Parts: sequence; structure tokens; C-alpha cells
Amino acid sequence: MNLDKTQQTKGITMVTVILIHGAFADSESWNGIIKPLRDDGHRVIAYANPLRGIAADAAPLVDLIRTLDGPILLVGHSYGGAVLTAVDPAAGDIIGAVYVAGFALQSGESPATASALVPGSTLAETLVEVPLSSGGTDLYIQQDKYWHQFCADLSEDQAATMSVTQRPVTAGGLNDALSGDALWQSVPSYFIFGELDRNIPAGAHQAMAGRAGANKTVQVPGASHVVGISHPTKVVDLVREAIASVG
Repeated sequence: MNLDKTQQTKGITMVTVILIHGAFADSESWNGIIKPLRDDGHRVIAYANPLRGIAADAAPLVDLIRTLDGPILLVGHSYGGAVLTAVDPAAGDIIGAVYVAGFALQSGESPATASALVPGSTLAETLVEVPLSSGGTDLYIQQDKYWHQFCADLSEDQAATMSVTQRPVTAGGLNDALSGDALWQSVPSYFIFGELDRNIPAGAHQAMAGRAGANKTVQVPGASHVVGISHPTKVVDLVREAIASVG
């Protein structure tokens, strides 16, 4: 893929922003983020996260990064944060990582163990298991529990549609441990999450941000796990800050 190199426009460094969605969602979860960043002049790519396992999902993301010229900012939601954390920092000119209610794992840690850094996650009791003929298990959130569990600060109608279009993650993916060093050890990190996140408790986000030495941590009052959908402007503001800090 032959993409444009870095530009300078009105004093702003133009970057490629790669958005990595998490489990029980899809790339449409970034719809409120994409246009403002494109209007700023940045190239935006919404990576179609396979949700099969951390190493397996990170491999094609690394392949994509290796085709890109110029600075790259990775933005991951939930399990997408675990995937971006597994990216090799030498794959490209990666200037930072923004965790949007995302898992900033440390080596040897899985999303399941990170969400239990403090008590409070109620995700496990809402899941439906679908055994796969190829082996392993897919996990979905029960549709009648999706609104309360995943996105309580959205409308019931929007939550109902999202519950239907949700993409499953494998049980193995949520229990995969990060192997090797974490990306946040090599690049600046930024964190934003909801006060009322029921998938990953706010205290767990605070713990992950603290050990990562986050450049900035934003807790959004009253927000759910889908803070990027319910409060897109706050997420865009943090992404812009991450870009400006290296510009």
C-alpha cells in the first residue's frame, strides 16, 4: 500500500491514525471519531480486528503498519487495546498509543486478568458461549443484557442494534497472555475510560494507566464501556493532544 508521507499543515503534523475496535463491536464503533480526524487532515484507517487471539490479531496489524510511511498513532478500544499493545514498536514510526477503555497489558497478563485488577466487572455473567467446530469457543454478550452491560449511556434503540451486529471474540482471545514487551514501554500512552465501565472497572483502567506512566489519563463521569461512542469529542480531543505532543 503506497500511502502519502508526513505533511505539515497549519503547524499540525499529519499522521496515520489506526483505530482498532474491540470485542462485541465492529469498526462502526469509530464513526464519531473518523470525520473530525479526517477533517484535521489525518489519514484514518479502521482496522478490522479479527478477534481471534492477541498474537493472531496483532500480526496483520503489524503487516499493515509496515506498509505505511510517516508517523502512526494507534488507538484501541477494549480488547483492541490488548492487540495494539502486542505491536512491535519497530514495525513503523509509531508515535503513541491511545487506550479508549482499552487493555494496556503487561507481559504475561491477559485481558481477563487485567479486568480483575480490581473487583467490579460483570461481563462474565452476561456471556453466551458458542462452541466452534474448528475448536475453541466464541463469546457473545446476551442481547437482552447488552444495553446495561456494554453501553448503558446510549439509547436503548442504539444498544439494541449494536447487540444484533456485535462481533464475537474467542474465549482464548480474552484469556491470551501478552508475550514479549508491551508497546507502551516504548511509546507515549494516553488513557480515556468511563466512570461506569462494567466490562473493565475504572479502577483497573487507573491501575493500567499508572503502571504505563500515562502522559494523560481521562475518566469520563457517568460514561460506560463505549466512551468512544457516547463521548466522541472527548476521545478526539485526546487523540489530538497525543498528536500535538510529538508535533
